[in-house]
Amino acid sequence: MKIGIIGAGAVGSACLTAIVLRRVAQEVVVIDRDRKKARGLVTDVQYGAVLSPRTEVRDGDYSDLAGASLVMITAGVNEKTGGAIDRNDPTGRLRLLDTNVEVYKDIVPRLRDAAPEALALVVTDPPDPLADAVRKLGHERVLSTGTYLDSLRFRFHLGRRLEVSPSSVEAQIVGEHGTSEVFVWSSARLNGAPIRELLPHSSQRWDEFRRDIEQEVRFANIAIIEGIGASQHGIGMICARIAEIILRDERVVVPIGSYQPQYGVTLSLPSVLGHDGAVQVFEPETSGDERQALQRSAETLKAAVGRMKI
Repeated sequence: MKIGIIGAGAVGSACLTAIVLRRVAQEVVVIDRDRKKARGLVTDVQYGAVLSPRTEVRDGDYSDLAGASLVMITAGVNEKTGGAIDRNDPTGRLRLLDTNVEVYKDIVPRLRDAAPEALALVVTDPPDPLADAVRKLGHERVLSTGTYLDSLRFRFHLGRRLEVSPSSVEAQIVGEHGTSEVFVWSSARLNGAPIRELLPHSSQRWDEFRRDIEQEVRFANIAIIEGIGASQHGIGMICARIAEIILRDERVVVPIGSYQPQYGVTLSLPSVLGHDGAVQVFEPETSGDERQALQRSAETLKAAVGRMKI
């Protein structure tokens, strides 16, 4: 099967490398407005791809996306370039929306014409409203990477604090991939036991624990950018896994962004993911406060989408 990647920057490069290492697809086509940049990336990766003989990597144009099952859109201004790295700014990634909508206005019509049946995966920040932009620009089959990576970060930091493998932790984040994301603490579990029951019975201790974990997760991207300039490798691995689930029609339940009619926007809820995208969506069991927070997250996204000039 064929995958397309639009954008040969840091995130597109990380996606390509992870896809090749996981041997997800038989063919990957990389497109960039600077064809020389796409060719350079492909030339670099193709030598290592010899170790993954199932994968042919090549640069191309939009016409080369014909027949692709999945196209990842990674093009656009990133958080560092767009000035979205202030921990005290409640706007967060939404600060990049206007600039990246303009980028998508050029990309989406070409994608729609070349590969109308392809499932588009929006990776560019902010991915949720940009997925709605893709829909408004005429390509209906679209997902955002949503809170999948956020949820893994949540599990990682819980596992580290509890001194267990993150794979043993059940925890998820829903809503926006951004500052209004909702940590579903009420259903966070370790081997079936609620996380809160594993801590000393002190409300202050629990509040501190929650605050520390949420700070580490919510601002993980900024900490990464401060260290290496771009948050790319984790999302690249996530995108490769999403591609694997879709192309193999695994029907795994993950928190991923799709259009939710009941909220009127794209946001993340636990969803059955397969070849046709999010084929079934579940409303997670939440506390009253978490339900209200999810509604606020939806309203934040709805306001952002309402400001888009499309």
